Amino acid sequence: MSKQVPRISEAEWEVMNVLWEKAPQTANEVIRSLQGKTDWNPKTIRTLLDRLVKKQVVGVKQDGRVYTFFPLYTQSECQLAEAQSFLKRIYAGTINTMLVQFFEEQSLTDEEIKELRSILHEKSDKKKR
Repeated sequence: MSKQVPRISEAEWEVMNVLWEKAPQTANEVIRSLQGKTDWNPKTIRTLLDRLVKKQVVGVKQDGRVYTFFPLYTQSECQLAEAQSFLKRIYAGTINTMLVQFFEEQSLTDEEIKELRSILHEKSDKKKR
């Protein structure tokens, strides 16, 4: 059984990406990483870290006066939860409707088509077993 991943806002995703890239990190390290990518002030980033800790998406460890932060979920777990939420909200949980719409709008390379065929064949083979 998989654990329920709390919802993460777009801004919180930016903080999580920094922590997935390298963890644990202090708040100041996270702030330095995000200062080149965003125009957020340090207080905003600390607020986002606090919010993620309260949601129990990020853990915090205190060593004296230094607090370090680390993700409690993998990037893959959060991406899957977000994708399932998106699918449920926008496409009523029906993946084929979403895929058809994407495939009709996007051009795919031969390599991408080959990879998709391979995935579908694999799924079909598993279903027959």
